Amino acid sequence: MSTQEKQKFLGDSLTKEKKDRFLILHNDDVHTFDYVIDALIDICQHDTLQAEQCTMIIHFKGKCSVKAGKYEKLKSMKQEFINLELDATID
Repeated sequence: MSTQEKQKFLGDSLTKEKKDRFLILHNDDVHTFDYVIDALIDICQHDTLQAEQCTMIIHFKGKCSVKAGKYEKLKSMKQEFINLELDATID
């Protein structure tokens, strides 16, 4: 492997670490639409329409990416959802 190829490989590795992650909210068949909508507005700062759309996607598809960003920022948001007994993951 040439020096240039090694640099490209190392550059790709570093870029992957800095890429945005996704906060995923999962359907739980327990909470109401209004409960999830309010949580999305409070935690993710979604406007009402965006929160309603995400809630519908969660209901029909089983999950929805509700926020993109750096892991550290999403980690605290995930914990807020968990505190509200909503199932959230970071992908």
